[in-house]
Amino acid sequence: MNSVPPITLLIIATLLWGGNFAYGRAVADELPPFTFAFIRWCLAFIIFLPIVWKPLKKEWRLIKRYWLIVLAMSLTGIVGFTALVYLALHYTTSINASLVNTSTPILIYIISFVFFKERLNKNQLLGTFISLVGLLCIISKGSFQSFLELSFNRGDLLVVTAVICWSIYSTLVKQYAQKLPVHSTFLVTILVGIIILFPFFLYETWNPAINVIWSIKSISAIFYTGIFASIVAFLSWNTGVVKIGANKAGIYLNLIPVFATVFAVLFIEESIQLFHLVGGFFTILGVYLTSKKG
Repeated sequence: MNSVPPITLLIIATLLWGGNFAYGRAVADELPPFTFAFIRWCLAFIIFLPIVWKPLKKEWRLIKRYWLIVLAMSLTGIVGFTALVYLALHYTTSINASLVNTSTPILIYIISFVFFKERLNKNQLLGTFISLVGLLCIISKGSFQSFLELSFNRGDLLVVTAVICWSIYSTLVKQYAQKLPVHSTFLVTILVGIIILFPFFLYETWNPAINVIWSIKSISAIFYTGIFASIVAFLSWNTGVVKIGANKAGIYLNLIPVFATVFAVLFIEESIQLFHLVGGFFTILGVYLTSKKG
């Protein structure tokens, strides 16, 4: 993987993450959200364990020292984000969900400012405002009346909550990047997440009102998300970030809704609306502005 150009690695990661939204929507009627999240991360853990086992044995004591941080990472990044996105995709489109997801960098700036007292420059303040306008355009479906009446789609609000979870997770990763080993910590957060998800998985499995449909589509979704959207995307992204830096790499996250939209239109017959284009433009413009020095 080290011989692959960094831009290629970043594009691969965003392509695979874009597919995660489309697959989540495609199997919404077949896989309950917590069941989907639980099995996905179980598969990812089984595959990632042999890769990380050797360094994990050396780094385990260090990770234990930060167990509260690791628990918070699991609750937000593994459980909160994944389960809430899959739940949201029962009520909203994958295009909407992926566009809302582009607001992640903005929320990271806000969280870093509020909790870690990181100062925002003029570009970051302006970019944050513009991105929030785009986000409101998406979740209100471009309707000013919906905004005034606070009448939003349940799924879109769940995605916003999921993105807040992911932003908290990303902020923690950023704050503790020099203290915690990346790969070993990721494996442990997966394990803790699996443990937290397990009772919810049992509830959905035993509840007669909730149906789990095993089909080629649902099984392929689990393999895709467990292997490609989790492990391959994670390793590709991290390697790309190391090679070109986090700031330059962050711009490539804007490709996620592009790929998600292509998959959604081609494979699950979703359609692009004007508010998608307008909201997406403002959100991505805001992210671009925050990435510029000023």
